[in-house]
Amino acid sequence: MPIPSSQKKIKFISHVYSHRILIPISQIELAKEIGVGRQALAAIEKGTAQPSLLTAFRLAKYLRVKIEDLFTFTP
Repeated sequence: MPIPSSQKKIKFISHVYSHRILIPISQIELAKEIGVGRQALAAIEKGTAQPSLLTAFRLAKYLRVKIEDLFTFTP
């Protein structure tokens, strides 16, 4: 029996790290600039945590990219 689309896992891919190293700025510095902890930023970069909408906007603004460039969601 197929899995209903509402129960399928969506894969979250973060591209924050690749944009951060282009600036370059340390994880600690960027975390302070956007108002999150370093561990939270590390989890966002690894894709193990999803940022709040506000944090995503702050990241995009600081890194001078669109939010769509920072994150990919795939079924």
